[in-house]
Amino acid sequence: MDKIKFIIDSFKASSIEITEEQAEKYLKLYEFLVEYNENVNLTAITEFSDVIIKHFVDSVLPFTMIEVKEGASFIDVGTGAGFPSIPLLIYRNDLKGTLLEALNKRCVYLEKACELVGVKATIVHGRAEDYAKEKRGQFDIATARAVASMPVLSEYCMPYVKKGGMFVALKSVNEEITESENAIKVLGGKLIRQTDYSIANGDNRRLFVIEKISDTPTKYPRNPSMIKKKPL
Repeated sequence: MDKIKFIIDSFKASSIEITEEQAEKYLKLYEFLVEYNENVNLTAITEFSDVIIKHFVDSVLPFTMIEVKEGASFIDVGTGAGFPSIPLLIYRNDLKGTLLEALNKRCVYLEKACELVGVKATIVHGRAEDYAKEKRGQFDIATARAVASMPVLSEYCMPYVKKGGMFVALKSVNEEITESENAIKVLGGKLIRQTDYSIANGDNRRLFVIEKISDTPTKYPRNPSMIKKKPL
């Protein structure tokens, strides 16, 4: 298999044009991810084609569906193995990314991975509810590609977004926005987009875009036990 061609073609299948240089970075990232994954739990998906489509293309595609201004700042909350942030920064190196991760072992990986593929990012070892105290309203975009429900995810992410900015949630099609209407309103947001789409292997996805229209009350985010016990 010509891996570089496969990467370029996989992005092209989702109407995303990338350069050969970018494809080489994605290949480097894939090889490093799989190698590192042997010692640190980063992902259950390790097959080459699956990683390219389910992790890399899937990280970039939602951000081609919305307008992301040149030089915009974003925070990837609970980034894990760096999705969507690192693939997005390879595609859009003008963006200013902050990768927030609670597990230090993963932070070490993230630092090395970013250096390897030549993307500039700020790696922060911390919890969403704590870091929000320092960086409230500081980002154009907060994003997360996480399994937590939208009311929970919104409470962790919305405090980071400045007024006029966006919370971009990458979710499965099982999630209904009706479950989140109260949380979004309380946290100062307004749903401006819900889009269902598919990636190249046929998996279905749902994109929620929440605009920040007013400041999030300072009592949010609450501590994790309270968020879990009594979601908004």
